[in-house]
Amino acid sequence: MEITFGARGADITDRFRAYAEEKLAKVTQLLPRATALDVRLSRHADPHAAAGGRVEITVHGPGSIIRAESDGPDKYMAFDSAFHRIMERARRVHDKRHDHSGRRRMPLREAVENGFEQVAITPADPAVVEAVATGSIPVVRDEEQQEHEWSPVVIREKRFPAKRMSVRDAVDQMELVGHPFYLFVDEATDECAVVYRRKGWSYGVISLDESASEPAAATRERAAS
Repeated sequence: MEITFGARGADITDRFRAYAEEKLAKVTQLLPRATALDVRLSRHADPHAAAGGRVEITVHGPGSIIRAESDGPDKYMAFDSAFHRIMERARRVHDKRHDHSGRRRMPLREAVENGFEQVAITPADPAVVEAVATGSIPVVRDEEQQEHEWSPVVIREKRFPAKRMSVRDAVDQMELVGHPFYLFVDEATDECAVVYRRKGWSYGVISLDESASEPAAATRERAAS
């Protein structure tokens, strides 16, 4: 697997490169199908901040991207912290690929038809669904921000390629990139949905139903492993 180093406002010494490559070899052992690995080192933008910087590690593989970043008083401590998070997520992917339990995944459509008796899924709050469906939540693009009065609430818009996957796979992808939510196309319904992290180790999913006159009620919490 190719390891690429990049820096912004910082120097990558031969000693740091050798240190990082030795540790990242463990990632290769867990994810032999990974195609590339990027390490980016940057100094704090604030000149008054404490010495040190940030290390970002990204692992590219077939069908998934694992990413972690961390700040530290020096580049070695920042790297160790980011590396620890990468290893946790790499082990999760490794264990998932070697799980031969053969447990059947229930499609979301089947779960809905059964009233979520076998799978506990938390739908969105009706107020949130209504706000998204009616467009009452304004979206402010970067080029429009200077044309309006300043507001402490700014919503930026981003676009990403659509990916079809199951709800469980979407949760896995969300955890691998370290985000609190993940937008995807549900392969069971061919509709856009969002999974998000709740308190503890539970998750929720938000989806829209254009045919329904009112947002559906009834929810149960999903305990995810």
